[in-house]
Amino acid sequence: MSHPAKLRIILKEHNIRKLDLPHLIPGTVEELESIVKETFEVDGKFTLHYKDADFGEEYFSLTSTGDIKDKVTLKVVQIIEPPTITLTFSDVDSSFKSASETLVNASAISETSSVSCGTSCSSGSQDTVILSSPEHLSRRLRRWPTNFSVPRFAYDTELLLASGNETFKKDGTKLNFTPLLPDILEKLAETIFQYVAYPTSAQLADVAEALVQQHPCLKELGSYNGCYGWQQRLKYKMGNYRSKLRGLGCPELDVNSLKRKQAHEKTPSKNLKKPRNAEVNYLPPHPQGETEESLEKERLELLDEVKKRNNYRIISEKMAKTFSNRRQEVVNLAPPMNDFRNRWPALFDAAQINDEFQRITTVNLETTFMAKLDQYCTRIMSLVSSKGGAAKIKIEHIRNMLQESSVETRREVAIRCLIVYLKEKEEDLFREQLDGEEQFPEEVVKIVVTRRAAVSLPVIAKKVIAGTAVLEDLDVPRECALMMGLIYALNLSTPNK
Repeated sequence: MSHPAKLRIILKEHNIRKLDLPHLIPGTVEELESIVKETFEVDGKFTLHYKDADFGEEYFSLTSTGDIKDKVTLKVVQIIEPPTITLTFSDVDSSFKSASETLVNASAISETSSVSCGTSCSSGSQDTVILSSPEHLSRRLRRWPTNFSVPRFAYDTELLLASGNETFKKDGTKLNFTPLLPDILEKLAETIFQYVAYPTSAQLADVAEALVQQHPCLKELGSYNGCYGWQQRLKYKMGNYRSKLRGLGCPELDVNSLKRKQAHEKTPSKNLKKPRNAEVNYLPPHPQGETEESLEKERLELLDEVKKRNNYRIISEKMAKTFSNRRQEVVNLAPPMNDFRNRWPALFDAAQINDEFQRITTVNLETTFMAKLDQYCTRIMSLVSSKGGAAKIKIEHIRNMLQESSVETRREVAIRCLIVYLKEKEEDLFREQLDGEEQFPEEVVKIVVTRRAAVSLPVIAKKVIAGTAVLEDLDVPRECALMMGLIYALNLSTPNK
């Protein structure tokens, strides 16, 4: 028999929504799938899975709506169809003629493009900074590579390097590379800037090592590793390269110009705003064709969209479009938490925090966090078990307090035990709270955990930043992951305590 219900719908691993059915649960699975598709704008074919209590809450395909009731969890599982290959047969003569004409046209276009490129490249002066792809005009899409790939230099430089490498292999004679320095350093600086504006010493060392490994004739006499001098040259070259880009519409560099600093910070190295570890898009420029005024208009429209229901796609599109505006606000202005939340309410949602973190770092936050935590959970518990003294007592207390065998509980135990193992204090991150208690002190950054009176009810947690609850009703491991996301999204500094 059908009943009114509220259903928990898992659209993706980290996109969980609520479906209100004010009238009746549909009589057929097809009708329910149609409601889910229209409500959440699900593309493509999919099936619904439900948890069966008889089999330990495992998921089964939903074949009858009689198997579900109020407040159950349904999971949307996309159906991936195999690709279809269509072969079209035609007359050999006409096909050959068409292909020949296509090749001729393509060749003509290629030659025209080559001439145009050669003309534009030769007309530019040495002081002009040429960005090689449209990605430079928007946000970066790649992180620093594990193995740095040395770019191709100018044609004459490549010829001299090839000759020098052959000579070095024969008799060990090194190349006099002084005439080649401008071209080599300029190209390397341009390639480095595609990943980071302020490379670390380790990253510059990676570039120098890759350079002398690919071109051994560039190794330096007297250097302990043959490339230390190249590392220093790259360090100063990157400073000069940033100076050329500053003022050309690169907010990541403009933010550190002296004219933008306060009177007591008029020194180049004071209050330098640089990306933190893993940040790829720290302060990206606005999208092409957009201005502060147009993006502010998008933000105001976003405030209206948040009040509507079932328009996640529109919100996501506008959040992606206004990313640069939001980053300039948190980096340059550092507004109070309440003010920023009122201006950008859409950001304080688990799915949007994941998207924002991915825009900043190109890393999928929760998927990576949970996968790595599950991967090392057993090793973490084995490691903390070897601890003695007062830490051992605390670790045993955590294990006894969290005896459930669910995945979420195992993750929480691993996180809490690791904190104790590293000689940190649990209370600096977590605060236990009774069910129904809503008041909490002006915490800087804290995860408030509520344990229900009934053991069968799940543990829920909320995130508190500057005394404001910003994310609620999630399990503890997800709150930990999303706290990292908010630290990056809001450009927060790690508190002293």
